[in-house]
Amino acid sequence: MADGTVITVRPVRPEDASLEQEFVRNMSEQSRFFRFMDSIQELPPTLLARFTQIDYDREMALLAILNEDGKERQVGAVRYTQTPDGESVEFALAVADDWQKCGLGRRLMGALIDCARQAGFRSMVGDVLADNAKMLGLMESLGFTSLPHAEDRSARRVVKQLNG
Repeated sequence: MADGTVITVRPVRPEDASLEQEFVRNMSEQSRFFRFMDSIQELPPTLLARFTQIDYDREMALLAILNEDGKERQVGAVRYTQTPDGESVEFALAVADDWQKCGLGRRLMGALIDCARQAGFRSMVGDVLADNAKMLGLMESLGFTSLPHAEDRSARRVVKQLNG
């Protein structure tokens, strides 16, 4: 990172379940709501399994890991899942509150976009709450177009073409 801190970005593994759960528990209520569009406190077992047991043909999930005194701490996560059309992916991004606004979200999204391009997907989409100005700003700076959401007036649909 800009301050010299080393953060490892790597694909998620099934044994990361406890890291992922702790990451979600430590997010602020607002950050959890912006990420999950719900007021969850922690991940239910089925969602935790889905987040850490990835089908790499249809999904990708990357974690940002900080090593603090020999102990791993997850400080970010980004993932995509193939949509039913088979040509696009839907993404999700979360960054620990104390790591927001330092470029980590941009780096994670860049890595995810690269993965989706290499896998041959044509576009990336995501749903962002309309009052999540930080995320909408990040998406715009990454070349996403923000559109009204067809089903939810409180959200925006962000879209980026990956080919060309």
